[in-house]
Amino acid sequence: MALFAKQTKKEEKKPASAALPATGSTRTGREHTTLLAPWFSEKALLGTEKGVYVFGVPKEATKHDVERAILHIYKVAPAKVRIVNLPAKTVSLRTRRGTGTRSIRRKAYVYLKKGETISLA
Repeated sequence: MALFAKQTKKEEKKPASAALPATGSTRTGREHTTLLAPWFSEKALLGTEKGVYVFGVPKEATKHDVERAILHIYKVAPAKVRIVNLPAKTVSLRTRRGTGTRSIRRKAYVYLKKGETISLA
């Protein structure tokens, strides 16, 4: 019984770049549910000229999920991904009901390398 024996095997550390595959070979099956829709606002459309694209994402999506989805769907590797949580807002309903609440939303900013584009049409 070797409860207090020394470990003889050493664990190999994988480089950080190995965490995300260079190709879309390993799919989780969630790529099409990770990106809900492109975010069409004036600010978002101005950003597309600089290579920044905005997408609505579900609250459980991570940066790596968004990166894999962009790689799988649009065949473009993002330079970086940033995720923003938007708080709920009180809005006027313009009726006798008074006010209501807009739900919490989440969006992802996808930065591409210079010269790469995504067709949102």
